[in-house]
Amino acid sequence: MADTKSQLIEAANGGDTTIIRSLLDQGISPNARNDSGETALLVATHANRIEAARLLIEAGADVNAKDRIEDSPYLYAGARGHLEILRMTLAHGADLKRTNRYGGTALIPASERGHVETVRTLIEAGVDVDHVNKLGWTALLEAVILGDGGPRHVAIVKLLVDAGANKTLADRDGITALQHARARGFGEIAAILEGKQ
Repeated sequence: MADTKSQLIEAANGGDTTIIRSLLDQGISPNARNDSGETALLVATHANRIEAARLLIEAGADVNAKDRIEDSPYLYAGARGHLEILRMTLAHGADLKRTNRYGGTALIPASERGHVETVRTLIEAGVDVDHVNKLGWTALLEAVILGDGGPRHVAIVKLLVDAGANKTLADRDGITALQHARARGFGEIAAILEGKQ
């Protein structure tokens, strides 16, 4: 069985839907894992293999199954902005309360990395916009502190504020997103946080 399991993982990584379909038809579990605890679906998600992911999800792959570093297909797709796979995980039972190794929801890294449509999709799905991770940061704080202040992060801050993100939530040093934005010279973001845009 180990050999067919590794074939499934390899096919998922390469996006080979013919081999995936054949192995699933032979009764291989869509939740087979490699030595790092990654399921075939997580491997397909890492490589953004959309059709491979679709096939595995339709075969019953667990979109919330975590590997040894606490990544799941849902969390990883959100963090990396793999929008099609993210939407599939949301349609197939993604747990919006699940967190990564930093104690963050998928929304937090998506906000930090500037994935505008991913942030919009997660907000629409109902993820908690004010969740605080192990660093003491919300999605809004990460978008400002780790963002570049450019158009994508401006759009994300607007989405978060429009979704009701608490602008007064401060980091562990008591510094708010607005204070961070001003300190970094992010004028447009500061204006949104001040309610001027």
